[in-house]
Amino acid sequence: MSAPLAGKVALVTGASRRIGAAIARRLHALGAAVLIHYRSAEADAARLEAALNAERAGSAARVAADLLSPQAPRALVEAALTRFGRLDLLVNNASGFYPTPLGAIEPRHWDELVGSNLRAPLFLAQAAAPHLVKASGAIVNIADIHAERPLRGYAVYSVAKAGLVALTRALALELAPAVRVNAVAPGAIVWPEDGQFPPPERDRIVATTPLARLGAPEEIADAVCFLAAAPFVTGQVLAVDGGRSISL
Repeated sequence: MSAPLAGKVALVTGASRRIGAAIARRLHALGAAVLIHYRSAEADAARLEAALNAERAGSAARVAADLLSPQAPRALVEAALTRFGRLDLLVNNASGFYPTPLGAIEPRHWDELVGSNLRAPLFLAQAAAPHLVKASGAIVNIADIHAERPLRGYAVYSVAKAGLVALTRALALELAPAVRVNAVAPGAIVWPEDGQFPPPERDRIVATTPLARLGAPEEIADAVCFLAAAPFVTGQVLAVDGGRSISL
């Protein structure tokens, strides 16, 4: 089938740029209507929405929300239902990411990193669950290889992603058999734009990755689409990392 997701509706968090935008484009290319969540990147979200609607009229919409707000999960799900009338797929992609060296960790770091990487996916899944059950839908979480092998200097982020992996497996049990829940664990895909990794560290990471390159956002998107449509896969975490997790 040229459009295996035709008639389906996907909500993708953090979808205006980078990996999230690649996921939204790929789901759309497979026929899904897409709700593009963003926090502050209004212009990027608007451009993506316009591009997708130019390909297929009425197939994309955008919605702004701060995922740290307690009202955000229900508001996002209601936005999908209002715009498209159903919800088949939730992709929890939005993620805070910055270092938290031990000795300098503050409560706000916990609130921000656990809030975006773990709490928001939990409450989004809870808000979406009745509609995903009705649609026999799916959830795909974007985890990280450092959920299993922590990244030095990023303790809070690593703990949050480890929680997301546990949440993935717990939700797979809680929502079975109607809803499948899986995760993709990326390795090095695109570098942070704030210079967190200086060039020598970037070179070291690529050199210690068996496939000797960065991944592309589209490769994460392909894995998401596979898990979104795999009918007998649930509770799994798929590493898409060029083999980096076996060499850490």
